[in-house]
Amino acid sequence: MDTTIRYDVRDAVATITLDDPSTRNALGDETLDQLLAALEAARDDGAIRVVVLRSADPKIFSSGGNLKAFTDDRPVVEKYAGLDRFPRLYRLLGGLGKPVVCAAEGDVLAGSFGLALACDFIVAVDGVRFGCPEINVGVFPFMISALIYRSVPRARANELMMTGELITADEAHRMDIVNRVVPREDFEDELSGLVDRLASRSPLLMRMGKDALDATRDMPLDSALDYLQSQLALAFATEDIREGVAALKDKREPRWTGR
Repeated sequence: MDTTIRYDVRDAVATITLDDPSTRNALGDETLDQLLAALEAARDDGAIRVVVLRSADPKIFSSGGNLKAFTDDRPVVEKYAGLDRFPRLYRLLGGLGKPVVCAAEGDVLAGSFGLALACDFIVAVDGVRFGCPEINVGVFPFMISALIYRSVPRARANELMMTGELITADEAHRMDIVNRVVPREDFEDELSGLVDRLASRSPLLMRMGKDALDATRDMPLDSALDYLQSQLALAFATEDIREGVAALKDKREPRWTGR
């Protein structure tokens, strides 16, 4: 099997790089399997505090799903079974326990738009385009529609999915899809600044907080408040919360133990 994903760890940051230029980083079965494996490795490595998803090609983050697979001769039941990779990927990102930053240096299209929306942060180069052009080739963005509807106002979401229109990074920023839009020459500094800031936080409280956000996203308010109360009570029992308060009082940098 060809390697279409690169996995690198440095200074508590795992960088997962899409690197399949022959398909413009299409999210085919092999790439998705490798991406899932890389994310699971980052999840299970206690030394990792932040995950960055990016592309080896500065012009394209990913072209989305592999269109060749839509029209091959496999039985429908086999295709259906293989589609579980997308929901597994989105659920894994939500439950990773560590912040995930999408580094969008190139266009983020189709299924990869859902991948970006499943991340916690998106930092984009000025001029990069986002969208789901599947309808233009007789497909509908089924698997990412739930993510789009949770991130984009309904009328605009319908327009994106039903017209195939692409939006610029600036438009995505105005719609609160993208966190930051920067010139290409400033991209690495902006990305590093955000990643370093995230990595400097308590990994334990970050995991507890992200897990709580993921768990309560679709809960009724009363249930969410009860759950969050229990999580805050657990946070009070950690060493890191006491260390954070002590460091603030002593005007020093905290020394997190993850306990």
